[in-house]
Amino acid sequence: MTDLRTIGLIGAGHIGSQLARLAVAHGYDVVISNSRGPETLSSLVAELGLKACAATPAEAAKAGDIVVVTVPLKNYRAVPVEPLAGKIVIDTNNYYPQRDGRIPELDNESTTTAELLQAHLPTSKVVKGFNHIYAAALTTDNQPSGTKNRRALAIAGDDAGAKAVVTRLFDEFGFDTVDAGPLREGWRIQRDTPGYGPRRTAEELRRDLAAATRYAHQ
Repeated sequence: MTDLRTIGLIGAGHIGSQLARLAVAHGYDVVISNSRGPETLSSLVAELGLKACAATPAEAAKAGDIVVVTVPLKNYRAVPVEPLAGKIVIDTNNYYPQRDGRIPELDNESTTTAELLQAHLPTSKVVKGFNHIYAAALTTDNQPSGTKNRRALAIAGDDAGAKAVVTRLFDEFGFDTVDAGPLREGWRIQRDTPGYGPRRTAEELRRDLAAATRYAHQ
């Protein structure tokens, strides 16, 4: 991954700030953004050091070799489209109706959260990831490659090359990867599914994905 050295972050909440810490710890440059403006990120940037800077979402999208979208789902349409053309975009979003309001196509299960983002970013390569781990665990559960019973995280995506890149990034950050399939299978790791939240090895996570049911059948 030597050619991919900058990670852009659109969203700097719990997951975004933890991913920034992970990325800097592994030698990446990070460009962090939120909806309130770069000046509100000064303390986080100061903590992260010289490999981090704050920017607008459009600037973070443009700067990142890989870009993580980690905003409340209700705000996904605010993600800049043009600067993300052709790029790998990791989507951490989850649907919480009490926060996001009702989204009919998710309620009737005609689509998934990541497919919504992919439709908004038609020329980007969206990969679902980092959406089923508590933020704090990102920097406590990570372990070196080859560690016995290492924690695994699921991904879903329609582009095999993008998924391969994200799998290498996960390994670098300290996690095994389980491929749940195309974006439309991303629902298998959404809220209220067996694998959402708890620490799982790859074998356990595969079982959880297989056991997941759609909301309509719960």
